[in-house]
Amino acid sequence: MWARGAFNLLGSRTAGVLFRSQLIWNGQFRANHWQSSLLELRTAMPMRAEPPRKKKRVDPKKDYAQRERLKKKIRKLERAAQELIPIEDFIIPFRFMDEKRVRELTPLSLEESEKRAKLLKQWAAYKQRQDRAEMDTIKSLVAAQEQALKELRLESEELYQAAILRDDCLFPFDRQEPLHTPPQATYEAPEGKCNDLTRTYTH
Repeated sequence: MWARGAFNLLGSRTAGVLFRSQLIWNGQFRANHWQSSLLELRTAMPMRAEPPRKKKRVDPKKDYAQRERLKKKIRKLERAAQELIPIEDFIIPFRFMDEKRVRELTPLSLEESEKRAKLLKQWAAYKQRQDRAEMDTIKSLVAAQEQALKELRLESEELYQAAILRDDCLFPFDRQEPLHTPPQATYEAPEGKCNDLTRTYTH
């Protein structure tokens, strides 16, 4: 009676599928004596599935036109090489290539020119004295080294041969130098807007 009433209300096909699903669901989970009968109406477990999507109809004319455009682009690329994007850093503007554009130096006074010539002579004399002092120091160090090697050879030939061996750890010489100038405490950064003038290229 219960099954026939369900068929009448829901329809033969829908009720049959629902009835079979309830029997399977109840049969799988009825393992205790306190559960009700298998013919009891229960809610089924939701089926997490998406209905099939309808396939979009492709217009053959649009498809043919798209293929023709693609073939046309391919033929165009085969005929001519692709245009490269110019690098503006390697292009010298024409206004800087004018040969008439010459920087004129302001003439120096007689006193300033004599002052600079005297300063240049003093600098040359200072560098000459510095070079002579360095050469004398190197000569004295080389002479002392040769004298020490002679005395060492008289004492022991093995120590002498070990002393004249090349030091592979001496080079390469690595030294860390300052890479940036120290910041200025009194410097105030200017405030303003930044206009991006970078060109964009589309192919």
